[in-house]
Amino acid sequence: MARHDRKGGGGARRGRQRWTLGAGIAAAIVVAVIVGWFAYRAQADLPGQKFPDQGNLHVQTVGDAHEPYNSTPPTSGPHLPYIAPWGIHTRPIQNELQVHNLEDGGVVIQYNCTCPEIVDKLTAIVRKYPTQIVLAPYPTMPQRIALTAWTRLETLDQVDEGRVERFIRAYRGIDHHPR
Repeated sequence: MARHDRKGGGGARRGRQRWTLGAGIAAAIVVAVIVGWFAYRAQADLPGQKFPDQGNLHVQTVGDAHEPYNSTPPTSGPHLPYIAPWGIHTRPIQNELQVHNLEDGGVVIQYNCTCPEIVDKLTAIVRKYPTQIVLAPYPTMPQRIALTAWTRLETLDQVDEGRVERFIRAYRGIDHHPR
């Protein structure tokens, strides 16, 4: 009789172990699906148009030959070995200079208009950030306002503070140096 009790107890234990293993596998699958869904949604909801990464090649001067940028303003590619100062600029920043700011986790906001009201609104946004934001004119770009980050470009006709802030929150501070 004692033998029968042990056998019965062992079967129940094996049943619990199987149930626990099955529940653990099911929980792991549920967690993986949830994490995957949130990762997909985060990537799908990123602001701006994505451009192919053109790499991190350093050039020594603006005049050095390099492949053309795949966006205007540029979002990655050959750049100088130093950055433009963070903050507000009243003159255009050379493409090869601003790209290094993007590589260092910066967001560059540029405008193509004689529009003091737009510049004032953009200046107010940029002043909220001590680093990793640049505001400058870009008189040859086809858009009125362009927001750039590494491999990302968003264009606007007017200042939309919510869209500008969302772009900054999404990309500011993400370093893109090769690892």
